[in-house]
Amino acid sequence: MSFEFVKKLPVPKDIKAQYPVTEKVTALKAIRDKEIKDVITGASDKFLVIIGPCSADNEESMMDYAQRLARVQDKVKDKLILIPRVYTNKPRTTGEGYKGMLHQPDPEKKPDLLNGLISIRKMHLDIIEQTGLTSADEMLYPENYWYLSDLLSYVAVGARSVENQQHRLTVSGMDIPAGMKNPMSGDYSVMLNSVVAAQSGHTFIYRGWEVNTQGNELAHTILRGAVNKHGQNIPNYHYEDLVRVLAMYEKRDLKNQAVIVDANHSNSAKKYTEQVRIVKEVLHSCRHSQDVNKLVKGVMIESYIEPGCQKVGDGVYGKSITDACLGWTESERLIYDIAESIV
Repeated sequence: MSFEFVKKLPVPKDIKAQYPVTEKVTALKAIRDKEIKDVITGASDKFLVIIGPCSADNEESMMDYAQRLARVQDKVKDKLILIPRVYTNKPRTTGEGYKGMLHQPDPEKKPDLLNGLISIRKMHLDIIEQTGLTSADEMLYPENYWYLSDLLSYVAVGARSVENQQHRLTVSGMDIPAGMKNPMSGDYSVMLNSVVAAQSGHTFIYRGWEVNTQGNELAHTILRGAVNKHGQNIPNYHYEDLVRVLAMYEKRDLKNQAVIVDANHSNSAKKYTEQVRIVKEVLHSCRHSQDVNKLVKGVMIESYIEPGCQKVGDGVYGKSITDACLGWTESERLIYDIAESIV
C-alpha cells in the first residue's frame, strides 16, 4: 500500500463548534434558503444569478467581491437573487495544479487540509455575517459537505462528478437546491438520471454511518456545454437545447422542473467575455417562449474583480488563478442588464 496516513482530521461537528453559526446567521440563511427555494419551485418568478470567481482563492478578495455583490443585490432585489459563487474546491482534469482553498489556503504553499477546512468554513461564515448573502459551493468531495451544511444555500455537482453514486445520494439528503450538471459527454439522460436519484430517498454509508435520506425535490439540472470525442466544445445553451431538456423532463416523474444555464465552461469554450452574449441569448429564449421562461430559473457566471486570469504567484489582486473570469465592471453591468430584461 502506498497510502501515507498523515493525521486524523477533525470531524465536521468539531469544526462547526470552533466556528459556530450565530442566531443572526441562522435567521439570514433561513430567509435566503426560502427565497431561493421559491424560485426553483416556481412560487417566485425572480431569477437566480449564481456569480463569482472560478475558484475562491483567498478570503480578502472574495470578501471584497461579495460586498460589491451585496450592494448590487440591494438594487435588483425585486427581480434577481444574487448567489455568490464561493467555490472552495477545484476539480483538475489531470489531477495537477491548484485544487482550491480546501487543499491550499495559501495557493503558493503546500497543501494543508486542516487549515483548509477551517479557512473555507470561516470564509463562508464571514461572507454571510458581513454581507447578508449566503453562498454556492461545488460539492467535489461528498464527505466534506457536512463541514459547510449549515452555511450553504446552493450546491453544484460538477460534470466530472454527476455520474458518481455517492454524489447523487448525498444530494438526496440535502434540503437546499442542488444543480446537477450535464456530464462532459453532454448526455442529457445521464444528467436527468442524476436528478431522479437525487430526488429519491436512499439508505447508504456516509462518513462511517448508515444513513437514510428522504430525497431532495429541489435537485435540478445545469447546462454547461459538452466536449465531443475530438475535444471540441459543444454548447447547449441555445433555444433548441432548452426545448429538448424540457421535453425530456416531461417524460420523467420529477418535481420542480428547473434549469440553470452555465455561461462559461464548454458553453463559452472558456472564452470568458462570451458569457455576456450567452446570458443575453438565454434571456431572449425566455422571452420567446413561456415554457422556456418557466423552465430556466437562472444563470451561472464566472466573474471576479479583475478580468482574465493569471498564474499562481503573479500577485494581481482579485484576478482568477484558475479559469478566466469577467471583471467587476462588466459583471455589474451584466447584472443590471439581466434585471432590466426580466419582465
